[in-house]
Amino acid sequence: MGLLTFGLNVTLDGCIDHTQGIVDDELHDYWRQLMEQSGAMLFGRNTYELMEGAWPAVARDEKAPRAMREWAQKLEAKAKYVVSGSRSDFPWQNTIKVEGDLREAISALKAKTERGVLVGAPKLAAALEELGLIDEYRIVVHPIISGRGPTLFHGLSSARQLELLSTQRFKSGVQALHFRRKAG
Repeated sequence: MGLLTFGLNVTLDGCIDHTQGIVDDELHDYWRQLMEQSGAMLFGRNTYELMEGAWPAVARDEKAPRAMREWAQKLEAKAKYVVSGSRSDFPWQNTIKVEGDLREAISALKAKTERGVLVGAPKLAAALEELGLIDEYRIVVHPIISGRGPTLFHGLSSARQLELLSTQRFKSGVQALHFRRKAG
């Protein structure tokens, strides 16, 4: 059974603000490598639509920066699963809609995806966390205070204990933190 890993960029104040952040080759390479290690991607509808609206064009743009283009091309080829209650048509290649009960569907996806699933959708991650389905966390903290945007795991019903597995510091000052759910 593969692990379900939640990965996301946040600012120092815990905000998910895609208008702020240090986006360079080193960061794109980090996310590309993490995606390559995973067997599939998992998105909620909102995140899927953001990705669908940007990355296919970058994958085909020969003038795009190397790291961005490589990320986009790998994403194009990767299996992408989407949880949506309001949309049923997903034309982006290799996209599959998640059907049925969320707990059962994601448990089945983990079971059949030996290399694991990488989820990058904050609302969906909060729902998956409530169900106890997330195994690991890859949180990339940018040295910026944004003060706007949604925050990680807003509204969880109880605290979660995590174990820090590793940290990685980028030249830009960005810190990648790798946690797993603490046993017991």
